[in-house]
Amino acid sequence: MEENNKVVEKKKGMVLFKKGFKTEMLLVLILAILFIFFSIASPVFFKVDTLMKLLKQASIYGIIAIGMVYVITSSGIDLSVGSVVGLSGVIVSMAMTSGWGIVPATLIALVASALVGMFNGVLIFNANVPPFIATLSSMTIVRNMILLITGAKTISGLPEAFTGIASGSILGVPNLFLCWLAIILISLFISKKTIFGRNMYAYGSNKEAARLSGINTRMTVYGVYVYSAVLCGIAGILLTSRLGNGVPTSGDGYEVDAIAAAVVGGASMDGGVGSVIGTVLGATIMAMLRQGGTLLGINSFIMEIIISSLIAVAVIIDMLRKRGK
Repeated sequence: MEENNKVVEKKKGMVLFKKGFKTEMLLVLILAILFIFFSIASPVFFKVDTLMKLLKQASIYGIIAIGMVYVITSSGIDLSVGSVVGLSGVIVSMAMTSGWGIVPATLIALVASALVGMFNGVLIFNANVPPFIATLSSMTIVRNMILLITGAKTISGLPEAFTGIASGSILGVPNLFLCWLAIILISLFISKKTIFGRNMYAYGSNKEAARLSGINTRMTVYGVYVYSAVLCGIAGILLTSRLGNGVPTSGDGYEVDAIAAAVVGGASMDGGVGSVIGTVLGATIMAMLRQGGTLLGINSFIMEIIISSLIAVAVIIDMLRKRGK
């Protein structure tokens, strides 16, 4: 009887861990520690302007990271996210400087982003190309397409109504954060309350079992990569609004932060486990590290080493926890 109780307790603990409870509590603690440390170490960190800048930066990273956690949960990876951010920004800039309005220009950029996601899905599901290779290929193709169509030149002269989106706020809350909050709520609903969300977790846990149980595996793969690409498209548009120009190199390297945010947030690289809230916290940690590092004058190369190391540490922790089960 005592042994049965222990088994039940162990199962309950596993359920809590799978839901990201322990990971999310730990991330909140880490955020609190970092906040206190940077507030003490830098006299300007706790100022309103600095915190607003942190929120804006975290929002861009966070939107991309949510798309990434969907992909990782389905046992995939998306290295093309940074390139899609750049593509979206360049397309929306070119469209508006050519006389298109903000809404149609935005729609064109999002459609182009979705097509990249669909291309990734087709390569991975239909051509059976490993996700790492497929998205690495997309990353290279898209980035070079951007440089080709722009001549590697920055696109300026964007309308003030567009550039004002990122700099604006509602009741003191930055528009960028409000956009991120909306995407968080939508993504939580999709992952927790829809058939697609359940299929994503099932497919990531066991592809063959998902197929045999009647899950539309094709649409699941297409869906996660298209959703990731569309979120990157939104992030690219918002980033372009913030920069005030269409920068061909924008989004370069963002895949590292997105993967770090998702993995630190509790996502398993083996698939089947991922948390939107954990990813949000992970993205906030990434943004806080960068912001705090800049204020303290830490070398940017050192920050890249620290953030990249976090991925390895998080994966190692995930492996150790699985062995413990």
